[in-house]
Amino acid sequence: MYSNDVTAWKLSVRDVLGLSDPGHGEWSRLRGFQFSSLARRAHYRPLLQMLYATLTLYLYHQEIHAVLLGIWFAALAYVLIRGWRIDMSLFDTDRRRITRDEVYRHATNSIYAAVLWTIPLVGFAPLGTELDQMTLFVCMAMSCVGPALFQTASPLGAVLFNMVAGFAAILGLVFMGQIELAIVTGGFIGMSVTGTLETARNQLYQKLYQEGMAEKAQVVSLLLKEFEENEADWLWQVDTNRRVRSVSPRFAFALGLEQQDANGKLLIELIAGKNWETGDFPSSLHDLAERLKNRENFSNLMVQVSIKGEQRWWELSGTPMRDEHGNFIGFRGVGSDVTAQRESSDKIAYLARYDTLTSLPNRLQLTEALGDALQYADQWRGKCALLMVDLDRFKSVNDSLGHMVGDKLLAQVSSRLQSLMGEGQMCGRLGGDEFAIVITDASDSAATAKLAQRVIEHLSEPYLVDNHTLYVGASVGSAVGPRDGRTVEELMRNADLALYRAKDEGGGSHFNFEPSLHAFAEERRKLEVSLRSALQRDEFILHYQPVVDANNDKIVSFEALVRWQSAEHGFISPAKFVPIAEDTRLIVPIGKWVLRRACEEARNWPDHVKVNVNVSPEQLLEPDFTDEVVAALAASGLAPQRLEIEVTESIFLRDASVARGALEQVMALGCSVALDDFGTGYSSLGYLRKLQFSTIKVDRTFVKGAAQNSAESLAIIRAVVAMAQSLNMTTTAEGAETEEEVALIRELGCDKIQGFYFGRPMAAADALRLFSAEERRRA
Repeated sequence: MYSNDVTAWKLSVRDVLGLSDPGHGEWSRLRGFQFSSLARRAHYRPLLQMLYATLTLYLYHQEIHAVLLGIWFAALAYVLIRGWRIDMSLFDTDRRRITRDEVYRHATNSIYAAVLWTIPLVGFAPLGTELDQMTLFVCMAMSCVGPALFQTASPLGAVLFNMVAGFAAILGLVFMGQIELAIVTGGFIGMSVTGTLETARNQLYQKLYQEGMAEKAQVVSLLLKEFEENEADWLWQVDTNRRVRSVSPRFAFALGLEQQDANGKLLIELIAGKNWETGDFPSSLHDLAERLKNRENFSNLMVQVSIKGEQRWWELSGTPMRDEHGNFIGFRGVGSDVTAQRESSDKIAYLARYDTLTSLPNRLQLTEALGDALQYADQWRGKCALLMVDLDRFKSVNDSLGHMVGDKLLAQVSSRLQSLMGEGQMCGRLGGDEFAIVITDASDSAATAKLAQRVIEHLSEPYLVDNHTLYVGASVGSAVGPRDGRTVEELMRNADLALYRAKDEGGGSHFNFEPSLHAFAEERRKLEVSLRSALQRDEFILHYQPVVDANNDKIVSFEALVRWQSAEHGFISPAKFVPIAEDTRLIVPIGKWVLRRACEEARNWPDHVKVNVNVSPEQLLEPDFTDEVVAALAASGLAPQRLEIEVTESIFLRDASVARGALEQVMALGCSVALDDFGTGYSSLGYLRKLQFSTIKVDRTFVKGAAQNSAESLAIIRAVVAMAQSLNMTTTAEGAETEEEVALIRELGCDKIQGFYFGRPMAAADALRLFSAEERRRA
């Protein structure tokens, strides 16, 4: 594009001569503007120079031999005719690209002509009279002025001609002793060259301006054509009374009216719909009315209109019109229906701040609300709070019943959370099964704790999703600002630490942030680092707790329990390192080691004593689990019937089909399978008849409850015993610590008992000593 503002162009002498490109456009286009006019004046220069050459022949036909004059005249005529043909070939350069060769060929021809004129100026002039000399030099002066008048379209050739011919004239005058006249001639040549350059520069400016205006007109024409072809846009016009005039078909279509029906009516009345009668307009319509009243320009004004009862959005631009005397005569402008774009923009804005699954505020809006709450608390020296809420056992629902059921469950959770919110409280979803609650005014710490407890209670109630009754709990961690954090990031991090502590304690509880939690988190990180190398360092050992026959107190099996004696941290409780191992999936290699070592040490026990090995869901779902069992039995030489795999109900909340297949393969080997911690889950009852468990282990909580005469615990134990007997399974009661508890277990009909009353977990050597010498020899 060429600017029509000539002040934007700075053309140097080299630019005008065509020796460089000014940088605003292409070199060939600039030269094309110059050379395209040469063809119209191509005949003037050769005719004038031939006239001057003829006059020169007349002046010197007596002094110079006719043959020499003829040769000179013929050479000049050839060069002039050649120059004319070159000029005529450049007539279309304003429509095509001119080449540098064409420019230089034109300039070279001018040099040839100038060189030929040096012959009479230097060679002929001294031989003539003073009148002949004066006439010759006047002809030469006219030849130099001619390019300044007729050859400014090709300034390079004109300047070269003047300089060569002028230098020859000066040289001839010096030879003839006319020093003063030579100086005057030099000045004349300089003025001629300067005039040629300035004229050429002005012509080029004019060409550039014309080209810029032409391109601008073309762009405007294209824009108008595009506007007229775009059916989504229209022109509108109102008079001084703001009544619609000259209604175009497209504007009438946008109004939902015929042209004649719309013409002459108030613009606001046409687009206000039913609101016209009540005067209850959207704010955007009031804004439009004010601008029309005040006769103000406006551009891209978003206006909410009502067309045949349908709410739509228009984008209007308008300019006041005035007559030749400056009097206001109305408004004219353009408009377009942008309803689709507005709805799309609103949807994008909604998606940026709300969770699509639950319709709750998302992380972005929650962090903004928390930032505002911190600012409010700092301003009024109050407190705000952040509650992080995480669902317990949600992953099990997702894995067993699929993500669609999980999503529906999350929607119900969000509804329950929303119903608990009061003034100054906002709940939202951070992602996955994690939610957060922002409390603007948390001055009453008891109210915050009460809300956390209500969240846990409400979210722990049963859910009905697609005919499935689901149970998930909730854990809550809270942090109070600005005490526990002065920034959003700090407060969220500390609330998350409190939440992690709540989950680490078994879930279903609320923990406030405490500075010691940072140390707790750091300790956990260090334990994880050490745990990753514990197997290689041989830091794990197995302890065994006896399981006895309830009828005769004889040992029937030992449960293998892993212990960690860390070189860096000392003895680590399983309650600390097992959750870390499960979170990091280190439980899989640890579980393999436990299985192999338990089988090796059980090989030293009497043949009737089994070893019970706990298997985590992560380990059970490994594709090679059955192969690991076979390898452990083969390496130790332990009979399959002496190995009992213990699993918890949580395996059925993961991939139930894979878990069932793995357990069936283990049973096919001859191993038995026990269901541990029975009664603490919610989904394994259906599998009791599908899988032939050998033993059901009653959780210690029910044993403790029964010992305290809890009717519910007693009923559960009796029901489990009766069910096990009907399914040909045995029962083991866990957690027996007193003689009274042992007596009660026997009375309730359990087959086996495990607990501190009969022995705490012990080393393998201590377990071996429990058998008689004869049994050891027999073993």
